[in-house]
Amino acid sequence: MATTPSPDRRRSADEVNQEIRALWLSAGGRLRPDERLVYEQLVTEWAEAEAEAERDADATADSSPTHAA
Repeated sequence: MATTPSPDRRRSADEVNQEIRALWLSAGGRLRPDERLVYEQLVTEWAEAEAEAERDADATADSSPTHAA
């Protein structure tokens, strides 16, 4: 399981979410302490990816033409 993103490419929230789901499935719904640590890192990465996607969406909306009032 790749829990460290490549320094030149950040993973999307969907990609990280897939890894979180795979972790839970492989653990049978109960995480060992080492798996809990990985889970916490993944959740942090997921939250950062979601925030970045939101910022990108806001920037795109701000740069699009507006309708005349």
